Amino acid sequence: MDHVCDWCGSRAKKGENIVYWELPDGTRAIEITETPAVICSDCDMIYQTEEITKEIEDQLFLIDTKKIGKTISYQELMALPRLLKRNYFDFS
Repeated sequence: MDHVCDWCGSRAKKGENIVYWELPDGTRAIEITETPAVICSDCDMIYQTEEITKEIEDQLFLIDTKKIGKTISYQELMALPRLLKRNYFDFS
């Protein structure tokens, strides 16, 4: 499925990339592989949608981050059991 690039407005494609994310407690950053991304060949931007960013941030807030090593795949991260059912501090 094609997307419109948020940066230049050209057609972009779905893909994956590696992202680095600071844990909510600020103690360290982790590498998240195979993260869904939007890839634009016109302006060379590779980025995560707001939905993916929110999913990652919510998941990191709701799990025991001590169980994550330096690197984890997006699918493995999203499959980790949550301590709470949802982010009760998100008022958006």
